[in-house]
Amino acid sequence: MKAKIFSILMIVSLLLAGCSTKPGDPPTPPSNDSTVDISTADAVTSSNGTFSLSSSDVTEGGALPVEYTCDGASATLPLSWSGAPTGTENFAVIMHHVPGPGDAHWYWVMYNIPVSVTSLEKNVAGIGILGNNSVNSSTVYAPPCSKGPGEKIYTYTVYALSAEPQFSVSASDVSRDVLLDAIKDITLASASLNVTYTR
Repeated sequence: MKAKIFSILMIVSLLLAGCSTKPGDPPTPPSNDSTVDISTADAVTSSNGTFSLSSSDVTEGGALPVEYTCDGASATLPLSWSGAPTGTENFAVIMHHVPGPGDAHWYWVMYNIPVSVTSLEKNVAGIGILGNNSVNSSTVYAPPCSKGPGEKIYTYTVYALSAEPQFSVSASDVSRDVLLDAIKDITLASASLNVTYTR
């Protein structure tokens, strides 16, 4: 008896499944779990892979000279970049440090750097607009002081942008996070330079 009921249920479910599509309907495409979200893929990687950032005073992974810290002249590091992708309209620069998971300190936020500018000299002034820093919240460069023992890593990043970032806050309230949020959809490429400092 149980076998008979089971057979009837199987026939009914097959009939119902057959009625779910009409003749001539295109088959349902198979799901593809490996689809890549192109809105975020390679969002900050140069399409030609040649966008790069460097400094005349320090190499990648090298020690930040003391004059660019609070123990020296508190100067801004000279930077230069090349290989910006086609469509770049302006640049932005950020210097930050990650002391631990979920935390970040930022020392230099600059945006609206004209596309004609491909370098910043030491103690640069009169180029772009300054955002704030996490040391004293002022719109100036705040030199790192490397509090605590051990070597710290500081990262300079230049962003090639397809348009000027738009903000709903004043320049004094443009933090690293505010700038990154404003440029997330207009970043064509980015390049970074990592340096170290130990007191």
